[in-house]
Amino acid sequence: MPDAAEDGVRPALGVPRPGSGAVEAPASAACYATADVARLLGLTAAQVRGHARGLLSPARGPRNAYRFSFQDLVLLRTAVALAAAKVPAPRIRRALRTLARTLPAGRQLSGVRIVADGREIVVKDGGRSWQPESGQLLLDLQVKQLAAQAAPIARRHAREVRATEKIITADEWFALALDLEAVDPGAALDGYRRALALDPSHADAHVNLGRLLQEGGQAAEAAHHYREALRLAPEHVTAAYNLGTALEDLADRKGATAAYHRALALDPRLADAHYNLARLYEQARQPQAALRHLKAYRSLIRRK
Repeated sequence: MPDAAEDGVRPALGVPRPGSGAVEAPASAACYATADVARLLGLTAAQVRGHARGLLSPARGPRNAYRFSFQDLVLLRTAVALAAAKVPAPRIRRALRTLARTLPAGRQLSGVRIVADGREIVVKDGGRSWQPESGQLLLDLQVKQLAAQAAPIARRHAREVRATEKIITADEWFALALDLEAVDPGAALDGYRRALALDPSHADAHVNLGRLLQEGGQAAEAAHHYREALRLAPEHVTAAYNLGTALEDLADRKGATAAYHRALALDPRLADAHYNLARLYEQARQPQAALRHLKAYRSLIRRK
């Protein structure tokens, strides 16, 4: 039923840090100092501080110095490109606010491209795209390349955090792991496990740990973490959806179908759940149900 251009399971989703639209992170969890950002983006420290002021809300470290997350790097790089294209400052701020709300979390962020499309910026993540309002410009930013450049700094910061005698919280480990996903999934796994060691009830850490395990081929262990997240937070939409993807990996179509329906009961706008249900109903030879969910999927995608 889904046509060839749309074929394939929509994958598990990541959980962003709380307040991700505001681009906030604990200072101990944010990986990049102003000097690091300046080197990565080819700016002076003063330019980094100038772009950050009024556009982002980075964490503050010792002596009130800025500490940036990987998402901050992506947003700052976009801001620099928009400014170079002479896009007015108010329009840049609007574009960055929308980008902050819509960029995917964790490892998925490194697969994003931010490109020009007519009068709007288009953020492309696999087969999906959305358009944060900006202006007409020439722009093509590959986040994967930035992630590779930023990786050594993030790994060094993670080593320093592990070696310090200062105890950081489960939320701080979660935020650090989220940044590490884009550059070092193995270190991110360790971070989520440390978060859960401190707080076994951290549902978001269960979800993101499960997603990384699932991407590594450990679907059964991933499903365990998604179920634990749902036990702790029964209205966790991402946990319900991701459980569906893990159960599909385990060839449990009935269980996957129930999980996707649970996700849609919590959030009827979750387009990927409709898409995966359309596939499952097609495989079960229930064409009317498949068509209903495919139509819902396409309707939701057109609204983005």
